[in-house]
Amino acid sequence: MKGLFITFEGPEGGGKSTHAARLALRLRDLGYDVVATREPGGTPAGEAIRNVIQHDQRSANLSSETETLLFLASRAQLVRSIILPALKKGCCVICDRFTDSTIAYQGYGRGLDIQSLFRLNKFATGESVPDLTLLLDLDVKSGFMRLRERNRKNNAGHDRIERESMMFHEKVRRGYLKLAGKWPRRFRIIDAAQSMKQVEESIWAVVCKRLGRLSR
Repeated sequence: MKGLFITFEGPEGGGKSTHAARLALRLRDLGYDVVATREPGGTPAGEAIRNVIQHDQRSANLSSETETLLFLASRAQLVRSIILPALKKGCCVICDRFTDSTIAYQGYGRGLDIQSLFRLNKFATGESVPDLTLLLDLDVKSGFMRLRERNRKNNAGHDRIERESMMFHEKVRRGYLKLAGKWPRRFRIIDAAQSMKQVEESIWAVVCKRLGRLSR
């Protein structure tokens, strides 16, 4: 039995990581087999790539093309070693970011050719497509207010991509909304400006409609 593949997407500060973890916990509490992962990362190679892209000072001047190919390398490994095997076992796979991030950030944000990025994504994933994509949408200004508060609590700074201009992040957000409009059956837009509990319940209502074929 094929599992259920759910991805979380959206601009910075929308709570993707938090709500992906909450959804995984909620499904496990009901007895579902869940594999939770993230991009870039999720495998030893992917986590090494994540560090290069986000935190290694030597990557400060990466070209847009290099950045894209690093994301795709991490994704290719994650799909083949984690995502596809779990789906074949009938698991629910929850991924914090996936192919849509490349289109939003490197396509709409960086200005790389979007059709070329679609082709590269297909190659990297073996044409794997999520069953459901939860787009946690939040205006850029509010998202960065949340980021500043999070980083203050964690005594951390912005990563390399978070340090991009507000104009860049506005382009990313608009890109996500265009993607949601292009694939309305796969995407569900969640208003991330709601309270944490409201967002969680909005997500749960959407996911419950997709659980029918999964065994426990």
